[in-house]
Amino acid sequence: MTRTYSKYIKFGVDVALWSLAAPLAFWLRLENPWERYQDALAAYTILGIPLKALMIWAFGFHRQSWRGVGVRDLNVLVRGVGLGVVYLTAMVFFIHLFVPIPRSAGLIDGLVALFLMGGARLTVRLFHEREGGRAVDGKVIRVLVAGAGEAGTMVAREMLRHPEAGLVPVGFLDDEPSKQHQRFIGLPVLGGLEALPKAVRKALADEVLIAIPSAPGGVVRKVVDLCRKAGVRYRIVPGVYEILTGKVSVSQIREVAIEDLLHREPVQLNTEEIAGYIENRVVLVTGAGGSIGSEIVRQAARFRPRRVILLGRGEHSLYQIERELERKWPELEYRSVVADVRQHDKLAHVFELHRPQVVFHAAAHKHVPLMENNPDEAVFNNVGGTRNLVELSLDGGVERLVNISTDKAVNPTSVMGASKRVAEYLVEWGGRRARPGQVFTSVRFGNVLGSRGSVVPLFREQISLGGPVTVTHPEMTRYFMTIPEAGQLVLQAGGLGRNGAVYLLNMGEPVRILDLAHDLIRLSGLEPGADIKIAFTGMRPGEKLYEELLTAEEGTEATKHQKIFVARNSGLPDAELTQLLERLFDAARKRDGAEIHLALKSLIPTYTSSLDA
Repeated sequence: MTRTYSKYIKFGVDVALWSLAAPLAFWLRLENPWERYQDALAAYTILGIPLKALMIWAFGFHRQSWRGVGVRDLNVLVRGVGLGVVYLTAMVFFIHLFVPIPRSAGLIDGLVALFLMGGARLTVRLFHEREGGRAVDGKVIRVLVAGAGEAGTMVAREMLRHPEAGLVPVGFLDDEPSKQHQRFIGLPVLGGLEALPKAVRKALADEVLIAIPSAPGGVVRKVVDLCRKAGVRYRIVPGVYEILTGKVSVSQIREVAIEDLLHREPVQLNTEEIAGYIENRVVLVTGAGGSIGSEIVRQAARFRPRRVILLGRGEHSLYQIERELERKWPELEYRSVVADVRQHDKLAHVFELHRPQVVFHAAAHKHVPLMENNPDEAVFNNVGGTRNLVELSLDGGVERLVNISTDKAVNPTSVMGASKRVAEYLVEWGGRRARPGQVFTSVRFGNVLGSRGSVVPLFREQISLGGPVTVTHPEMTRYFMTIPEAGQLVLQAGGLGRNGAVYLLNMGEPVRILDLAHDLIRLSGLEPGADIKIAFTGMRPGEKLYEELLTAEEGTEATKHQKIFVARNSGLPDAELTQLLERLFDAARKRDGAEIHLALKSLIPTYTSSLDA
């Protein structure tokens, strides 16, 4: 009811202001309009009221929020008043037939109306922001915004429009020289990022908001370190890969996460290339409930597949991705299949029933120590499951098969890594047998932040329990990328189309696990060593001190995508591969760990088994 009354009140105020513009227009145009032109003024004002009311209602001026009025609202105001001026000018010529009246009255009337009606809106907005905008609990947080670009100014404007959130922007920081000593939305740029401590004191800031979505992790780390030195709280707006709608709002502000400190330049997808092989296709994703598999489902859903088949062993994880699809992509058709990629007969039934045209193979055992103790399972799942999918994809006319591999497949020192390297061989083998229109590829990348079994969730759990945080070796390094980045690049690599290729994703610089532990402790508001101890536990069987993305004999070739390279093929001849695979599966069926290691060594000369020590 209140909103309805508010609408009619605004309508009445607009009619009154535009009607008031008529005598003001006559007064501006003529020295003494009240004597000679009083009849013309009365006729013009009275006849203009219904016309002006019609324009106000037709253009929806009364539906505008005056507290949050913006450029688009003023644009609608200009168009509505402009059309009104056209009709008013025509009315002036009609009135002029009976009484003298200035022909410019309609134009001046419109300009005065824009001033009055626009001014009323801006006054209400300023009053709301400066006087009426109090935080609900009475507390106001003064925010210094790091980044005076589009995201920074947008979120600062959102704070001003929603002062009930209790956030008041007090200025910007930006390293861009052209922005120094400038003002944006009325707020000053107080210097570059290095000036943060001084600017915090000068502006009496309670919090620093990092609003540079495209900034690499090093810049975010720099701001975080400066905030710690200045003793001020810090938060961040989402990265570009999180802002799919292009809008930044106050509700999206969040705490700085470890992903922000390791963030690289945003992935620029060739959407036409991806849509070309996914749109209107039946897409099968194995391991669809896992971290990578579910992200591939999310990314693929954006490109309008005809149907998505979610295949996985865990019913609960499949249920979770189902709920998400129903919430975010209600129009997407999907089917969930509880199945194991080791079950050839079940997979054959799935292929016959659903006829997938695109297959993303993300199902795998990936925990290194567990696979060292259960090498037969690594063989059956990672190697056998991949062979099943390759064979069924060849027979079923699948157009694209993309196998998700790992940097642990390079010069492997673990059963898990070796099994994934053999899986790459099988995909390359399938690529050699592919018919025209079929492409079989593998995509190799490093650790994915936040994925199941990764180090980040483990560290967070240890920190929540008060420590210690366990690190295997002080010099151990790993390559990292975020889950959305991994999913996007997998889809992009699938569109490159070189049969049998192993694509490598640009992982940036490797990160020391010890540095990662320090960052996570500090992001939790604690200090390493003082509040949370770090314990070194020693390397586990199958682990490397550092990971590689290429074998020495492979080398790389560039692709047309700047973040993706392709390794030169180095698979085994068909006859030799078939013979050695039979030896490997025979050893796995016997649960003979030593023989499994020997069989893997025969397949991968660079494999170094933990039994070799």
